[in-house]
Amino acid sequence: RSDGFTVAMETVTAWAWGPLSLLTFVAFLRQHPARYVLQLLLSLGQLYGDVLYFATEALAGWSHSDPRPLYFWGYLVGLNGLWLLVPGLLLADSCYQLATAQSALDRPRHKAH
Repeated sequence: RSDGFTVAMETVTAWAWGPLSLLTFVAFLRQHPARYVLQLLLSLGQLYGDVLYFATEALAGWSHSDPRPLYFWGYLVGLNGLWLLVPGLLLADSCYQLATAQSALDRPRHKAH
């Protein structure tokens, strides 16, 4: 409760990204047409939060992290870095899928005789 940024980010995570994650999961199970749009929104939101997390910690001089190398590189950078890698890959996949679908729609259609 003492760090306003953390409270704000975790509130967004709980009330927005949590339900959106469930909705995205269900959309993929049902092959819903909006599944890649939902994946894109969710991944972008997660990346944004992660970048803010790392940026605020870096600007604070890493004062909230344990300076021991194993903890810093293994936990803070390594494990938290997965929260950048996975949404980044899913964001790239969403962009690819949406661009491929749009290319198919943009192709000229041949009229049947």
